[in-house]
Amino acid sequence: MPEEGSGAGAGGAVADRLAAVLRPVRAGNGFEEALEQILQVVRLGLVPAGGRLPAERELAERLGISRVTLREVLRVLHDQGLVEARRGRYGGTFVLPRPDTGGEDELRRRVAEVDIEDVLRYREVLEVGAAGLCAAHGLAGERAERLRAALARTHDAPLAEYRRVDTLLHLTLAELSGSPSLAGQYAAVRASVNGLLDCIPLLVRNLEHSQQQHTALVTAVLDGDADGARAVMREHCAGTAALLRGFLA
Repeated sequence: MPEEGSGAGAGGAVADRLAAVLRPVRAGNGFEEALEQILQVVRLGLVPAGGRLPAERELAERLGISRVTLREVLRVLHDQGLVEARRGRYGGTFVLPRPDTGGEDELRRRVAEVDIEDVLRYREVLEVGAAGLCAAHGLAGERAERLRAALARTHDAPLAEYRRVDTLLHLTLAELSGSPSLAGQYAAVRASVNGLLDCIPLLVRNLEHSQQQHTALVTAVLDGDADGARAVMREHCAGTAALLRGFLA
């Protein structure tokens, strides 16, 4: 039962195109990067509407992730109406047609107004720099308590409030860096990032992962581990970037 076209070569052509997109992910952001890659497969039409994605075992092996993580990725795609699971002899995960709606047109218009790569790279430079400065110069007393309190608010936040308190945590770190210029520039770029984040769904798995990274980040900063703080922040930014590229690029 060929997925695309006809003839013996069709399946091989699909496999070649998938090999160009699907590759082992990095351990730090496995869920986010796997989601980015499979979204690329779907949005680029490498598997057309009505076509079947590779079997779970093959996908997990290509991406270098567990089948548990893969199923969480596929669940997100299902919830977004991009794929459906079918049972039986010819079952699997199938790509659904994407309706051309006014909402999709509006999304494309909003995204077209922003240079996504520029925003993401500038954000990473500012965030990594702020984390390194805070750790290198040291936070103590009231300044350390401000950062701890900002982290605590993210742990207690309901889903609808999460992005707001997440933003406040990152802004707090920028403000504590000791550079008003950096903090001001970060506030501006974060507004652009939030505009992009508003275009994609809140994913519980991603938020749980973000919380783990937030905790590791604050720990590194308060321990004075500048290299560690920069590494965690760089990984954290990469996870967000993977989701945005996957959904919006």
